[in-house]
Amino acid sequence: MSILVVEDDPKTGDYLKKGLKESGYAVDLARTGTDGLHMALEHPYELVILDVMLPGIDGWEVMRALRSKRDLPVIFLTARDHVNDRIHGLELGADDYLVKPFSFTELVLRVRTLLRRGVVREADFFEFADLKLDVLRRKVTRQGVDITLTNKEFMLLHLLVKRQGEALSRTQIASEVWDMNFDSDTNVVDVAVKRLRAKVDQPFEKKLIHTVRSIGYTFGEGA
Repeated sequence: MSILVVEDDPKTGDYLKKGLKESGYAVDLARTGTDGLHMALEHPYELVILDVMLPGIDGWEVMRALRSKRDLPVIFLTARDHVNDRIHGLELGADDYLVKPFSFTELVLRVRTLLRRGVVREADFFEFADLKLDVLRRKVTRQGVDITLTNKEFMLLHLLVKRQGEALSRTQIASEVWDMNFDSDTNVVDVAVKRLRAKVDQPFEKKLIHTVRSIGYTFGEGA
């Protein structure tokens, strides 16, 4: 499989090229944003590893121009570690964002994961009725009112919203939100849904989270 590395630092670029070749990939290296964009558009690479701070045009502009022409996996590899930079990179269409200094083993694992699954992107913004959910910023509003959620509450709501209309069992919810299986007599899912409803549904007239008898829960405008 062929990979394009766009990296202006000579030492880092050579290291990536050598290491990825030893891992079994065909690798080309571009030292500027201009060259990287040209190569990415002219050759059938299966993945791009892209720095942000580049001579010519920066990685943001490369990403923006690339996404307007091609849809292939892109990993940002950069020293810019501010959360807003990560959000910006993902909003532009990157599939992953790894901060320098990095573990080469972790990079290879991420490369393998992306190449294995191909380009599969979930929506990063949902709007249903008067509820808005911004995945990247982890922000939820109803009728323009900010709703503060814990991490698990956000994950639970995200799951319900992206699977809206489906009846999700307690086992499915526990597996996806808590990444583990709970005993059937454990009420952690019911407790979490109760707390989520108190924030997302209770203050508003229209209820969006509904109980499906003998199964679990669903999200929508009707039961």
